[in-house]
Amino acid sequence: LLTFMFLRRPPLQLIQAAKAAPPGGYYSQAVKYNGLVHVSGILPVIRTAEGKGMKLNDRPFDEQVAAVLDNLGAIIEEAGSEPSKLVSVRVYITDIEKWGEFNALYEKFVGEHKPARAVVPVPTLHYGFQIELEAIASY
Repeated sequence: LLTFMFLRRPPLQLIQAAKAAPPGGYYSQAVKYNGLVHVSGILPVIRTAEGKGMKLNDRPFDEQVAAVLDNLGAIIEEAGSEPSKLVSVRVYITDIEKWGEFNALYEKFVGEHKPARAVVPVPTLHYGFQIELEAIASY
């Protein structure tokens, strides 16, 4: 029975959204599997006209949040999802005092929908970024 289950397992679909910043390492922006989109950690990086990533680590917090949410929107759209289908979101921020600012921008992004969420204060993030976000959505 176990062998049969593995044979009938749906394939993983790797997502690479052209509108989002390209991955900065060996990973996919997201993976679709079994009705869910698992979005990798998103840092404040934007896609340049040349298709490369430009780090926004020196930009204000609100600009970093906007870049992360824009990338999230592009990635889940590419996967056939949308903000109203977010199941859970985990956010890492380096300054918990900015939680309110993040929450206001996040509320505009998700609208009336309220997915499960955790905001995790961390001492540092890669390249000095102030925020990182990962998510799971249905499609």
